[in-house]
Amino acid sequence: MSSTSPRPALPVQSSDSKDSKPVNPAFVLATASATCALIVLDTNVVAVSLPSIARSFHASFADVEWVVSAYMVAFASCLLPAGALADRVGRKRMLLLGLALFFLASLGCGAAPSAAMLNVARAVKGVGAAMLLTAALAVIANTFHEGPARVRAWAVWGTCMGLATTVAPLVGGVITQWLGWRWIFLLNLPVCAVLAWCALRSIRESRNPEPGPLDAAGSILFGLALALGIWALIEVPADGLASWTTGARLVACVLLFGAFVQVQRSRAHAMVDLALFRQPRFVAAVLAMFGYAACAQVMMTFLPLYLQNAFGLSAVRAGVGMLPFALAMVLGPYIGAALAKRLSGMALLSSGLLLIAAGNLLTALVAGDARYELVALGMVVTGLGAGIMNGDTQKAIMACVPPDRTGMASGISTTTRFTAIVTSVGVLGAVLAARTHAVFVAGTPMTPDISAALDAGFMSRLLAGDMAQATAHLPPALRATVVSAAHASFASGFAAALYLAAAAAASIAAGIWLLGRRGETARVRGIAANG
Repeated sequence: MSSTSPRPALPVQSSDSKDSKPVNPAFVLATASATCALIVLDTNVVAVSLPSIARSFHASFADVEWVVSAYMVAFASCLLPAGALADRVGRKRMLLLGLALFFLASLGCGAAPSAAMLNVARAVKGVGAAMLLTAALAVIANTFHEGPARVRAWAVWGTCMGLATTVAPLVGGVITQWLGWRWIFLLNLPVCAVLAWCALRSIRESRNPEPGPLDAAGSILFGLALALGIWALIEVPADGLASWTTGARLVACVLLFGAFVQVQRSRAHAMVDLALFRQPRFVAAVLAMFGYAACAQVMMTFLPLYLQNAFGLSAVRAGVGMLPFALAMVLGPYIGAALAKRLSGMALLSSGLLLIAAGNLLTALVAGDARYELVALGMVVTGLGAGIMNGDTQKAIMACVPPDRTGMASGISTTTRFTAIVTSVGVLGAVLAARTHAVFVAGTPMTPDISAALDAGFMSRLLAGDMAQATAHLPPALRATVVSAAHASFASGFAAALYLAAAAAASIAAGIWLLGRRGETARVRGIAANG
């Protein structure tokens, strides 16, 4: 997860009357914010360690993508049901259960004997993260009910998320290079223990006295559809877009998602109120969230791979190299606040996405020049656009729903964010793999020696960042030629992925602008009809 959205609005619910323990609001806020910051750190530090994980397991590019995607699929699938479950069993209890699951999954990740077992543990960790995030947000909303205290609480929470996002790449690089990638997960263990102690000591139990029914069928259908879609996209480089396996997975994804929609339409207490999607402004706001996450936040996964593969940087230097993007994201909201005084909400969202498109385009144009300062400039532009979008997408979604539906809208927003990231990892990863392979084959003189030396797994190991293993069996002279061609081809593949991200961001910006105009027209007509 890159950064989570600032100031999510959640309905206030009652506390258990039998729990008379005095509450220290500042300690509650610190505990809940630190819990959310743990999720942000854990998500983003992993991206820097992907090449090291690939080298450790001699993993394929698809295996490396699943290290991110297994976590994100489980996380996105469980957010909405986790929130409903927390309303039933209690937010404090859900927070403690989430910490226990996160603890065990972190241990499983750190001790994983293979890439497959690592990805299974990552999926379990995604479930725990969904439980933690929804419970922590509900705890904050239930502790700070209204007024200036509530505003300050969300400001503190947002600051913690921004700081976690900023330092994550550097922390990941330092741990990976100096301690080893397994410690990225193992260091979560004492943190989870401390947070559990803080939660037990400070948080008062609360729950919804009249919770709606759980939508188990909707949760299962949505999760399966998402997993099958991502599975199809990630395996495209190996299976081919036209293969029957890819087609079967995509067809199954569409059928399951169609069944999910039908279930939501037939339920009185659906997980997602589909009627909201009849509002042009709501559709535009959700589309903005999807575009922002798919075209900007996804760079937290691909940038570390690019910096280490194309520039040959170490994990620490790659973490430092990502700071322009992270710092620009911190500055972006202030620029967005200034622009909001002059632009409408939809125009601001369109402008943010156009800035993301421009940054991706600039980075793509200079990706093959091996000049970091130019790449850093593109990162800054993309980061500024991402910073503008980070807060305003959530705000725009919340502005379209009545107060009693803000919890569900917050769930839609967060689910959209992580669904977009995991979908983009699959799509952009497929483009990256295909372009890298094509450029390497076209630009490398395929002499008999080179053709014989490159085995079937060479390209997959190259994409995963395992250059040492991919070229270990080559003679020194031949190795230098292949490594140079590999760096150049990966840079070209990364540029192709960024061109697609730029085009998607610009297209979504245009769609948001059109939907905004349509929504404004409908609003004016409604006023005229009622007047």
